[in-house]
Parts: sequence; structure tokens; C-alpha cells
Amino acid sequence: MTTISIIGTGGMAAAIGSLAARAGHAVELMGRDAGKARALAEQVGPGTTTGTFGAAPAGDIVVLAVPYSVVVDVVKLYGDGLAGKLLVDITNPIKADFSGFLTPDDSFGALEIAKAAPDRANIVKAFNTQNSSVLATGPVGGHPLDVFIAGDDAQAKARISAFIQSLGLRPMDTGPLTMARSLEHACMLWLGLITHSVKHAYFSIGVSLQG
Repeated sequence: MTTISIIGTGGMAAAIGSLAARAGHAVELMGRDAGKARALAEQVGPGTTTGTFGAAPAGDIVVLAVPYSVVVDVVKLYGDGLAGKLLVDITNPIKADFSGFLTPDDSFGALEIAKAAPDRANIVKAFNTQNSSVLATGPVGGHPLDVFIAGDDAQAKARISAFIQSLGLRPMDTGPLTMARSLEHACMLWLGLITHSVKHAYFSIGVSLQG
């Protein structure tokens, strides 16, 4: 069993938290609105705890489940409380009108988070190509959902991969943290498919292995 701290109280926090609790992990939820965090803890399940927003998380794995527009400020607020933690970046730095990205042309979301994080924190990109409703539903037809990950630390990626597998999902390692840029573009692809082809959000991007 692993202790997972989730910063945020939205749909992705609910989906990941519920899957983690169901898999037997200890879950801590943290949000600016303490009332929302307590309500979500009740929804996630018995044994789920709430922490003080801005205080050092209890878990060694910390899921950053807040919008990209605030995530860098949140990481700075936590400061050294995140030192030595494995930070899971699930954000997408996409403009509200989907016209482009919020990051500088020579950067990407996970890199901006890494710049703001303490030196001893490890950053792994994961879950950013999944829709919260689809993620909460879990496997369909016996096929696990794919969770793409990217990071520079092999041990950190192994830990996240094991966590993802424990949720009944399939981790797919895409390479170093620089690949997070491509994963953020994959979310833009997902949004384009919603707008022009699929016409709804209830689908996921995954890998079909042949043979």
C-alpha cells in the first residue's frame, strides 16, 4: 500500500482518488476549499483523509490535480514541502479557447513545473490524456485504459508504473520528460477529435498492440 496525496478537488482528483482507494492505497486530499476537500474525501471512501492546503503532503507520491493556470503557483506555495516527493503532473497548458498553449514556445508544462519544484523532487507526466469520466469508469470490454508517462528518473517512472497498474490501468512509458511536450499536444489532439470527429468526450487515446 502506498500513500497518495492529491492536490485538487476536481474531476481528475475524484477519479484518481477513487481508483487509488479502491486499490487499497491510502489517499490524502488537499484543496484551497477545505469543505470541498472533506466532501470529496467522503465520496472517495472510508479512510480517505484531508490535509491542510500548502502544508507538506503525507504521501511520497503527490498528484498535481489543479488547472495548469495555477499549478506553478501551487508548487511554489508548497515549496520545500515537496522536496523528495514524486510529483505527478496531470495538467495540460492549453488556452481556454483551444487556440494554442499557455507555455513559452521553447518550453512545455511539465518543464515549467520542474523549474518551480524543489531540486530533490522528481517530476513524472501522467494521466493528462485521460478524461476524468472515462478514467472513473475504468476498463471497457476487458481492455485497460492506457496511461502515458514521461520522466527522467527511471526509478520514479517504475514507481508510477506500478501505481498505475495497481489501478487496473496500463502504463505506457514514452521516454524522458521532454516527451511531456508531445503528451500535452496529444491532449490537444483529443480536443480536436471531440470537436471535429467524435463529437463527445467519452473516449480515450490508447495503443492497440497487434500480434
